[in-house]
Amino acid sequence: MNTITIDKFMDVDIRVGKIIRAEEFLRARKPAYKLWIDFGELGVRKSSAQITGIYNLEDLQNRLVMAVVNLPPRQIADFMSEVLVLGIPIEGSNNVVLIGPDREVSPGLRLL
Repeated sequence: MNTITIDKFMDVDIRVGKIIRAEEFLRARKPAYKLWIDFGELGVRKSSAQITGIYNLEDLQNRLVMAVVNLPPRQIADFMSEVLVLGIPIEGSNNVVLIGPDREVSPGLRLL
């Protein structure tokens, strides 16, 4: 395993966001959702997330998630994904569990 310095880790800007809108991403090659996530003072950013295996659209509304907000945007089909929502793969499947705070916190707060 490679090690990094704390300075390198702090270069990754991970923030809490609240999903305010989610819809099916029909043009994606793999099943995915389009997400609009509120990051407080950073504004609303979009993300494509391959999480359709265990999450329904209704499950995502107002859910808090963690995302990397300082990666370059990525064009996916006709959608510009602006942040990388973080998740953990479930062993033995293609499903991903979203990572988020277990208490209500304000959107936009940074992971320390």
